[in-house]
Amino acid sequence: MKQAGAPGLAGRDIQALTYRERRDSRWRRLRRDKWLYILLTPGLLYFLIFKYVPMWGILLAFKNYQPFLGFWKSDWAGFEHFRIFFQNPDFFMLLRNTLVLSFYNLVFFFPAPIILALLLNEIRLSFYKKTIQTMIYVPHFISMVIVASMSYVFLTTEGGAVNEFLYTFTGRKIDFLSNPDWFRPLIILQTIWKETGWGTIIFLAALAGVDVEQYEAAVVDGASRWRQIWHITLPAIRSTIIILLILRMGTILDNGFEQIFLMMNALNREVGEVFDTYVYALGITQGAFSYSTAVGLFKSVIGVTMVLGTNWLAKKFGESGLY
Repeated sequence: MKQAGAPGLAGRDIQALTYRERRDSRWRRLRRDKWLYILLTPGLLYFLIFKYVPMWGILLAFKNYQPFLGFWKSDWAGFEHFRIFFQNPDFFMLLRNTLVLSFYNLVFFFPAPIILALLLNEIRLSFYKKTIQTMIYVPHFISMVIVASMSYVFLTTEGGAVNEFLYTFTGRKIDFLSNPDWFRPLIILQTIWKETGWGTIIFLAALAGVDVEQYEAAVVDGASRWRQIWHITLPAIRSTIIILLILRMGTILDNGFEQIFLMMNALNREVGEVFDTYVYALGITQGAFSYSTAVGLFKSVIGVTMVLGTNWLAKKFGESGLY
């Protein structure tokens, strides 16, 4: 019996020894890289304090929050706010407007930085390339308030440069700022003008890692510029495009508050009101904190679902995905 039990005891001793070795190895790596972990601390604290701790506030969505009662003494409402929101006649209007704007952004804005990065990558003179990059980065640093003001100055029917030009050649003016048909195109054009240049940074960084020898071999084989872009450049940045697309899908119900709020008015509200402005109108101006929190939580759940679903699809098609 002792002889039969000996191998088992020896196996357990080996497992315990292996566990201690792994533990000691982890501690040695921690001590060796301690300064790297210290450098990581501010980022971890930022996400902990400003991203994770505030998530406790989503409990407001399940309460009838009253400021004078406080968070803990307010009554529980369960899913009542969600039921009211889904039965609200404005729900489908908000969903339609948000999804249409997100679709336009995905179709027109998302490819714009990729195309511009490919064009910049074809410029061989460093001086011209850096000059163009500097010029297209500048709009990113302009406040959206300034962008909206510029849009008003150029497009207003009362002395706007664009309408004055149209009136000179056609004899009529177009009400760009109040006509609902022009609201979405204006939002997309503003976004493209302001953020396309800044969005090229990630793609240019990815393009910098492409092996030059592949281009040289393609030239030897007689490949044209278009063939080089299609068979070498685009495959090299495909993983970057997929990752950014997955992240983009997470914000499919997030069109940004400031831009929509500044460009929206009573005449184009039917196509301009989105979840972000709706939350502001109810949560801030009307004090419906629990209801607006429920709307925000709904957006977050849809965003997480879209990220997980898009990541799953990316893996199904052979891409690495986010994780």
